[in-house]
Amino acid sequence: MLQHILPVIFAVFVWWFGTALVFLLDQLPRRSFRWTMAGASAALVGALYGTAALAEDVTVTGAYLGFACGVVIWAWGEIGFLTGLVTGPSRQPCPPGAEGWGRFIAALRTILYHELAILGLGLVLLALLWDAPNQMALHTYLVLWIMRQSAKINIYLGARNLGESMLPPHLVHLASYFRRGTMNALFPVSVTGGTIAVVVLVQHGLGAGPYEAAATTLLAALMALAVIEHWFLMLPLPLDGLWTWSRPGQAPNHTVPCPQHVETARLPLRP
Repeated sequence: MLQHILPVIFAVFVWWFGTALVFLLDQLPRRSFRWTMAGASAALVGALYGTAALAEDVTVTGAYLGFACGVVIWAWGEIGFLTGLVTGPSRQPCPPGAEGWGRFIAALRTILYHELAILGLGLVLLALLWDAPNQMALHTYLVLWIMRQSAKINIYLGARNLGESMLPPHLVHLASYFRRGTMNALFPVSVTGGTIAVVVLVQHGLGAGPYEAAATTLLAALMALAVIEHWFLMLPLPLDGLWTWSRPGQAPNHTVPCPQHVETARLPLRP
């Protein structure tokens, strides 16, 4: 039982503390962002080196370290985006009256460089771990990528709890591309698919060897947390306090009125 409990505790700690740490760095003065990004880039290089070094390591320690490397690699993209250093060619709010493809293209232009960066990192991981026995870093990265994309599209289509108080002032223009709503068509698909993935991973880990048990439990816990975050989007409760303990002072509420009945929103802050 302990071989399943410890990975869950580790995954929850990394998820919660990592999110708060990224939020803390994002709230520092903008003059610090380049130093933050330099530190994140150094951590990225170390995580990529660690990923390659762990490729043949199918021990419990290898599973934990591979998971940590995947999170660090993912965090580089999130820090780059949330500091505003890796976003997109446009920093303009949604054009008034924009709908359909026009609104989608305008929104994509605000995040294009970031999306290309995380795609590129995913391809690097795929190349490093092609046919490798220990693919934890890649699998962790893929879980974070898939569920982040799902959460982002859900907010774009409409969600109830958007956490707009956590939106940094230099990204306030993003608020105009997202909608507040009680439900959207993608949400049931997202939570159902994520829940099925959790069940499959748990079943696969039961009775498996030490490495497989640790690896699948780590991934199942991470996927379960992502599903819970999706439910957070629809709960009519203020849940920002889970991470705002790291705020270095009360930040002003920078919101932008959204055209065509769109309310304030933000991209989810997940490492």
